[in-house]
Amino acid sequence: MTESDERTRDHWWWRPGWGRGRSCYAWHFLVGDQPALREFAARLRPHLEEAGVFDPVPFEWLHMTLQDVGFTDEVSDGDLTAISTAAAERVASLHPISVELGPAVVGTEGVYLPVRPAEGVAAVRRGIRESLAKVWGKDHVPETEDPFYPHVSLAYANTSGAPLAPIREALSPHAEIAPVTLTRVSLIDLNRDEGMYRWTLITAPPLGG
Repeated sequence: MTESDERTRDHWWWRPGWGRGRSCYAWHFLVGDQPALREFAARLRPHLEEAGVFDPVPFEWLHMTLQDVGFTDEVSDGDLTAISTAAAERVASLHPISVELGPAVVGTEGVYLPVRPAEGVAAVRRGIRESLAKVWGKDHVPETEDPFYPHVSLAYANTSGAPLAPIREALSPHAEIAPVTLTRVSLIDLNRDEGMYRWTLITAPPLGG
């Protein structure tokens, strides 16, 4: 492990293509309404706030990233409708997923909860990617299929260079697991202008139809 792996890296640097005022269509699981997750996040929040270098994610914006579609100024309304329809048909053949989140991991850009088991979530992502391929062709599906590590972030680093050891020590007694059930997958219009992920919901087809 290098020295850089032991210090924070500001999560809010502008990644390629992103800029103020630009948004992206994406598929996420929205999990802010899950009681066990909210309770767990509430217990960890004082430690995250005390650290001073992590921005806790407000409950309503808790999410599990699945698959990008494309920047909103590059995806036509017709394509978005076709993708939404294809994805809804595809996930209708799947079932709701029960998973566990945690224990919390302190990474360079944030604090997150791994998803276990990951297979069910990965199957939903594959279905969405198949829907994108149906509309655009396999060679034009954004991102690669692997590696994929589903997780829910509880906080994002807002500065670079702060040591991670103190926050790891503070969170070490909190090894809880939060059970959640995923019943719908959401297509959102995602924006990150204000140092926070915010979105407008477009559609949320249910798993199992």
